[in-house]
Amino acid sequence: MSQPVGYRRVNRPVVAVALDYPPGERLAAHRHGRAQLVYAATGVMRVATCDGTWVVPPERAVWVPADVDHTIDMSGAVAMRTLYLQPSALAAMPESCCVVNVSPLLRELVLRAVELAHEYPLGGAEERLVAVLLDEIRSAPHAPLHLPLSNDERLRAVMDGLMADPADGRCLPQWARDVGASGRTLARLFVKETGMTFRGWRQQLRLVRALEELAAGRSVTEVALDVGYESPSAFIAMFRRALGETPGRYVGRS
Repeated sequence: MSQPVGYRRVNRPVVAVALDYPPGERLAAHRHGRAQLVYAATGVMRVATCDGTWVVPPERAVWVPADVDHTIDMSGAVAMRTLYLQPSALAAMPESCCVVNVSPLLRELVLRAVELAHEYPLGGAEERLVAVLLDEIRSAPHAPLHLPLSNDERLRAVMDGLMADPADGRCLPQWARDVGASGRTLARLFVKETGMTFRGWRQQLRLVRALEELAAGRSVTEVALDVGYESPSAFIAMFRRALGETPGRYVGRS
């Protein structure tokens, strides 16, 4: 992934960069010496680490702590606006990745920040803008767009199967027989490893996949059926519960 030339030597709390990517672009595993706020002004990104996947639709951003290996996949054309932050700039932020909501104000601050020189002047409007930007990031609520993964072989086999086909309707006892575990064991592992029930994890997977497919231009009906819902209305109800709006409205904004 492109980085600002010599950004590690820039003595400013924030270095902001604008990067544009075509549909389907993948940034291989990499890490940064600074924490990173990855924002897509347009398009949808999927950020993945060994611990899980975070989906970044418009009006969301993903927080990536310093020195965390991660990949980024683009769904649709992506206008990435990314911030590299000194560790001391946002010391209270989580030590693991998370998705944060981007308010209209935070969006405009990010877009303005990428126009600043990396060594922007101190003591003036630029420094005050960055201070407000940092305050907005601190106060931004988190969004439920994390798909946790597991290294347990039995649980990962179920996860991999569902990620290959989110519409797979097998219940947990059926999966248990296929991976050589009891249904009770798998149910306990899902909660222990992900903090979610099996059904909750599968719904989250379907939401994550739906966001990516919607960003690629597929219709709500096509996406609903592809991710395993019997009707578009059932899918729309799930989507609204999770994100507070319908898929059609989401597509219209993105």
